[in-house]
Amino acid sequence: MTIDANIIIAYLAGDRKVVEAVSGWRREGRVLFLPSVVETEVLSFSEWIDDELIITEKFIYENFTSVSFDRNIARIAAGIRRETKLKFPDAAIAATAIFLQTPLVTRNIKDFKKVPRLEILAL
Repeated sequence: MTIDANIIIAYLAGDRKVVEAVSGWRREGRVLFLPSVVETEVLSFSEWIDDELIITEKFIYENFTSVSFDRNIARIAAGIRRETKLKFPDAAIAATAIFLQTPLVTRNIKDFKKVPRLEILAL
């Protein structure tokens, strides 16, 4: 599964439904992919205090497989932007899920439903 930023944020905020789902997937041994764009979005929150940032970085490192934004994903993202006019971060996240052939776990159904070939898992 490819994870969107809003899922990480909900988990960190203690959203019970998200915590249970992510924790369950981890127990099942599922690979949870995190696009580098999502990591950037989460870690760029300007209100982090040092301890929170360290804990969040550790949480991301220990629980998710990082996926870099490379040429293959860039080309998919460019096509998505041409077809749907999505903003770059969302196009990059969708492209990562399509490239990996995994569903995108998100709460942003409105924007992502525009993307052909993208399987969405709403939480």
